[in-house]
Amino acid sequence: MININDKQIIKKAIETINKLSQKVDDVKIMHVCGSHEHTICKYGIREVLPENITVIPGPGCPVCVTTQKEIDTAIYLAENNYTITTLGDMYRVPGSEKSLMEAQSEGCDVRIVYSISDAVKIAKEDNKVVFVAIGFETTAPTTGAELISLKNKNKDINFYILNCHRQTPPVMEFLLNEGNVNLDGFICPGHVSTITGLKPYYEPCKKYNAPMVVAGFEPIDVLMAIIMILKQIINREAKVENEYKRAVREEGNVIAQKIMNEVFEPIDIPWRGFPVIKNGGLGLKEKYKKFDILEVEEVPPIKEKIPKGCICDKILRGEKFPTDCPLFGTVCTPLNPVGSCMVSDEGTCRIFYKYRKLV
Repeated sequence: MININDKQIIKKAIETINKLSQKVDDVKIMHVCGSHEHTICKYGIREVLPENITVIPGPGCPVCVTTQKEIDTAIYLAENNYTITTLGDMYRVPGSEKSLMEAQSEGCDVRIVYSISDAVKIAKEDNKVVFVAIGFETTAPTTGAELISLKNKNKDINFYILNCHRQTPPVMEFLLNEGNVNLDGFICPGHVSTITGLKPYYEPCKKYNAPMVVAGFEPIDVLMAIIMILKQIINREAKVENEYKRAVREEGNVIAQKIMNEVFEPIDIPWRGFPVIKNGGLGLKEKYKKFDILEVEEVPPIKEKIPKGCICDKILRGEKFPTDCPLFGTVCTPLNPVGSCMVSDEGTCRIFYKYRKLV
């Protein structure tokens, strides 16, 4: 078996990138996955790339792209006698005035859980429990499976979700069509692709003539994805390729897709730093809307208040790097996050801060 971290293989890949770079002009490749950014920063991949090859982090963190309005909604519900259950990453994301952690310190019932199943268990013991359901196609099936189970049991339970699920390919299409960065290709997210397969990338790839390569998370995976994209550009091709064949199948995870199709339907929704993205969200279908807290609770209008100086919006759109932000590493740190990108381990600013000596 080939050792994918063999130094000679990695060295050969870097040499190949350098040779291919001589046949192209400036090339900008975007990825939309926090795990890819970890690999790129941890192993100093940007440092070994030729000057004309740039890999840009995009909106690959579900916590980061959850809007301030959604966080403020969760805080409003917590302040109005709901038990709010949330994954740990969402606990410290700043809303317009405070975070869920600060709401808890003021007496609200906010609890960190490991999964939606934990939240359901709490709902069997307490009244009025809301689970903040975030994530892309990777986590949406777990939400869907739990709601299917609850519906089939047909028992009254005061359990709801604040639905913040989103789909990745529509935002990639938005960035190709309306983004302010002229992108030449995408490294497609490996985790998401294990669920979706390759099919969602075919249309935007063809429509915008943009090479797309699904990649794994080892250094050689990222380097190979760059090589495959450069070869497509040189050959004047635009196709979807799968570098991550050891985990991603053409058809994806059919069972997970069936669960999502049963519970969710595409909806237009804003992402943090973006306007409304067509089909960018996963809304609950009619027969599951009884679990949607916004269907049973009227929330007053909430106006977002983006902190002065924060450029998370530009970072999420790939227009800036964290090191371009005047707050990065000084005012804004993991212990005192000003913007959402500094909170989650998948956030670009948090990753840059962690590996700041290497970027």
